[in-house]
Amino acid sequence: IRFLLTTSYYQLSVQNQFSLHRLQLLYNHSIQATFNATRIYAPASYSYHCEHVSSLQRYDALLIPSSANDPSKLWEVTFIDFQIQGFDIQEGHFGYAKDCASFFSPAILMGLVMSLILLLVLAYALHMLIHLKSLDRHYECKASPAYFPQMKDNDMGDEKEPLRSSGNESYELRNQKLCKIYI
Repeated sequence: IRFLLTTSYYQLSVQNQFSLHRLQLLYNHSIQATFNATRIYAPASYSYHCEHVSSLQRYDALLIPSSANDPSKLWEVTFIDFQIQGFDIQEGHFGYAKDCASFFSPAILMGLVMSLILLLVLAYALHMLIHLKSLDRHYECKASPAYFPQMKDNDMGDEKEPLRSSGNESYELRNQKLCKIYI
């Protein structure tokens, strides 16, 4: 396996960066397959780390066959727990690793969307609380017509008075309970 690395100086970040340009598979000193590498780069003093570097689509295919006629289409290459550093290696140890994991994975994106929805619900609730009007006027209410307290039999004659009507006997309560609410 041969890794072809390149370094470049970027004025915007004011540092050298290395990138994996190409990966070649050799057998008996002849090149069997060539893959172009994409998105494999890091600052020159750092290392690059990725859980999967592969030519397969299920691992996001960072290795792409170099041409349509190249026999690399017949090869499936996957590196697991891949880490590489081409320059500024000190004491045989990798430098700080730049990881390939994206900052917006589906789980993080879904968490951001849910946070936004909850924030909108909270803002709406606060808006409704702020615009809530106080009940500073006097309101009168009548006792519920469905609720009549239990009356004694001897007081029944005092509390109800027959209405004059033809046919059915109807009664009207003389004392309706009224209440006033002051807030």
